[in-house]
Amino acid sequence: MRYPRASRPALERVSLRVDAGQVAALLGPNGSGKSTLLRVVAGTVPASAGEVRIFGESAQTLDRQRLARVVAFVPQTETVVLGFRVRDVVAMGRAPHQGGWMRERDEDRVVVEEVLARCDLVGLRERRVEELSGGEQRRVAMARALAQRPRLLLLDEPAAFLDVRHRMELYDLLEEIAAKDLVACVIAVHELEAAAQVASQVLLLREGRVIGAGTPAEVMTSERLREAFDAEIDTSVHAATGQRYFVTRRERGRS
Repeated sequence: MRYPRASRPALERVSLRVDAGQVAALLGPNGSGKSTLLRVVAGTVPASAGEVRIFGESAQTLDRQRLARVVAFVPQTETVVLGFRVRDVVAMGRAPHQGGWMRERDEDRVVVEEVLARCDLVGLRERRVEELSGGEQRRVAMARALAQRPRLLLLDEPAAFLDVRHRMELYDLLEEIAAKDLVACVIAVHELEAAAQVASQVLLLREGRVIGAGTPAEVMTSERLREAFDAEIDTSVHAATGQRYFVTRRERGRS
């Protein structure tokens, strides 16, 4: 995968398989190819080589409506839909399942109410989206994606702008979506602890290439993280919870 006029490929020899019920985390510094990989899978950026298969089918054979019925993508940033209430924006996620008239059915209303509750948006349902904070708008985008009832959920920095409570709730929700709804999830994240906690597999990228792939324990070692981020990152296990945590060390004398 190469962008026009780029000095190097955005992605090179990258392979990833995610099954239903799994969460895969994409890790790496800025410019490593995480967002590009998500866009290629979502079909918003064409791959110059290789193939994307969605549950056994080539993504190139799926029309936009069929693709939208199985794949939901929340990019890192997106344009705010002005003038619409939160409930209206979330309901837009049902469009791939509706007819040409886009008439809301009882089934659609049930789904919308469910995802409003799952994303803690019930109290904001009548607010205009442009009046919300960045974190609240992020939750609206997540709810709209869930309203699609996707089989594959792609999230680019899903916790951006979220406060501590909503960040924790988001990752709990992702684990629930994968385990209970059997959705395959791929998330690009910068938070090492979140990746170690929710992901069943990790793809560690640097300059468009894979430098580590496997379970969090296999990939997220101090040596591999140093190679990816050019930083000293110690990793250990919290005794009380058994969760892995990471500490970045700043070398003395360096600015």
